[in-house]
Amino acid sequence: MGDHYCTSFTVDQKPEAVYHAVLHVRGWWSGVVEGETDKPGAEFTYRYGDVHYSKQRVAELVAGEKVVWDVVDSHISFTEAKTDWNNTRIQFEILDKGGKTEVRFTHFGLVPELECYGSCSNGWRRLTAEGGNLHKLILTGNDQADAFAS
Repeated sequence: MGDHYCTSFTVDQKPEAVYHAVLHVRGWWSGVVEGETDKPGAEFTYRYGDVHYSKQRVAELVAGEKVVWDVVDSHISFTEAKTDWNNTRIQFEILDKGGKTEVRFTHFGLVPELECYGSCSNGWRRLTAEGGNLHKLILTGNDQADAFAS
């Protein structure tokens, strides 16, 4: 795995349900999402106020198993290098663990050497770690409120 940011959690829901929750980006990623998130080759943007902007291309979708996005553009206002996310890859692996489903999240290229690593990994924790927005969406089926408002 290297030093790329990664986290994982396990749920009782089936892999297909987890896959559809990941694709429902507006239900767990706080901020404004524009564009299609569920078709290979589609692009969507994410914006959180004037703090963070990124454009993702859906690179790979394997139903019930994997979702991969390539970050093609970004602007992070609180860092000197505004485009740290450019040319990084965001991946969700969905693994059937015999009645349970493990979700492994990795942001390839988000490494400790980057200025935004601390803030960005904290943000990802609130969204993709156990107890985070994606986990809650999978457990409840309900869209999650802004993870960063508190």
